Amino acid sequence: MGLNLVRPLVTFDLETTGIDVVKDRIVEISIIKVFADGKKDVKTRRVNPLMPIPAGSSAIHGIFDEDVVDCPPFKSIAKSLAVYITGCDIAGFNSNMFDIPMLMEEFLRAGVDIDLKKVNAIDVQNIFHKMEQRTLVAAYKFYCQKDLTDAHSAEADAMATFEVLEAQIERYSDVLNGEVKDLSEFSERKKFADYAGRVLFNEEGEEVFGFGKHKGVSVESVFKREPGYYTWIMNGDFPEYTKKILTNIRLRTK
Repeated sequence: MGLNLVRPLVTFDLETTGIDVVKDRIVEISIIKVFADGKKDVKTRRVNPLMPIPAGSSAIHGIFDEDVVDCPPFKSIAKSLAVYITGCDIAGFNSNMFDIPMLMEEFLRAGVDIDLKKVNAIDVQNIFHKMEQRTLVAAYKFYCQKDLTDAHSAEADAMATFEVLEAQIERYSDVLNGEVKDLSEFSERKKFADYAGRVLFNEEGEEVFGFGKHKGVSVESVFKREPGYYTWIMNGDFPEYTKKILTNIRLRTK
């Protein structure tokens, strides 16, 4: 049983200046766009993060300041990128917790309104961890019997992620049926209203805080009882998408 696509699937990977979705920036993005007929379209772009790339990050992905000095900033490619992935489902490795939140922050900073909450998002790492407990390099070796020799190159990682996904569907055909929506649900860990895990859904489907003194408490009830908490968050060092979700809830309570 293979992957059953209703619409194109975008498998992507990011290389960044670091792992803080608020402060760090993308330096490379690679997308493997897979169509229902099996055709693949590969796009890889380096991006000028408009900030120095820390030596520790360069040591991992091999991208240095001089490599991106003449590359466009994310804002210059944001609109065309949004058009390219609109109408597609998404897959990545640890993408629910990192790549998608980072990408959304970059879109919001660029003033591009796109909501990836409306698509099916498959996190291949979560499927892997539920089944085997490994890293991407080990996953590639385990599922595909190949060595990931170019690990931490965005294109190599994105392609490896797609190949691992295909192999997972074959290996776990008794559990995974190849439907993108089902794969998305299976690869979820928790239901987040945002991407950073600051706003969760409780068992009743209500948005609750996932952090701070009001952890586990309904966002609506906190905003009604303590309006200043919203202001504190808006002035704080929180992801832009988290602020957007909380603003929507606040407006809804009014």
